[in-house]
Amino acid sequence: MKRTILITGATAGIGKSTAHLFAQKGYQLILTGRRNDRLLSLKKELEEKYNTIIQTLNFDVRNIEEIEQSLATIDKAKFPTINILLNNAGLASGVTTIDNGLFSDWDVMIDTNVKGLLYVTRTLLPQLKEQEDAHIINIGSTAGKDVYQNGNVYCATKHAVDALSKSMRIELLPFGIKVTSINPGACETEFSIVRNHGDKAKADKVYEGFDPLRPEDIADTILYCAELPKHVCVNDLTVTCLTQANANYNIKKKVY
Repeated sequence: MKRTILITGATAGIGKSTAHLFAQKGYQLILTGRRNDRLLSLKKELEEKYNTIIQTLNFDVRNIEEIEQSLATIDKAKFPTINILLNNAGLASGVTTIDNGLFSDWDVMIDTNVKGLLYVTRTLLPQLKEQEDAHIINIGSTAGKDVYQNGNVYCATKHAVDALSKSMRIELLPFGIKVTSINPGACETEFSIVRNHGDKAKADKVYEGFDPLRPEDIADTILYCAELPKHVCVNDLTVTCLTQANANYNIKKKVY
């Protein structure tokens, strides 16, 4: 039986790259996201290219009712098991000090990065607990390891992901469920465009002067963790480009 991965936030960046790589490797895919047109386009592309089985689920991870209704429609005949849950959906919104922060930015980050991860995981756990090879992979950040100026609430949400991953690992031990937290550093995706409220010029400057990670790099890392022997679990993994040491230290000069 082919293995199945469910990916949240599959329409761009790390989620989309992971969908391509896992489809290429013969996995079945359940792809979720807010932008249904992108989901359907990606489904068509992957089916034609890799001849794999795919279902799309259009929901916002901030909305528990949408999550429960959508996950209930998974075709159990095609997807009798979900082997891997990739909690990838996440974002940053705004770059300001606490005193200038917008409540709306804080809400969207907390609701997406923390509550969304919890909602999807909690809803799928009854099914995951019945399997022999379930694996939850949470996408964290170097911002969940160190804090930096103007990162305040975003850093707090990724610290929460770090704590939740550690808690899940302990609490799901009796069920043989692997839990892995993968924490990327600077990775060039739509992340900075969203963070800067659609200002692409500002977003592009974030990656000037060094060679950041690409979403394909993190997809490779996810695949590596997912395909380790059954008795091996990577609990926590931080990945940066060569010029970045952590959330605060990055040499803004190309060295290779």
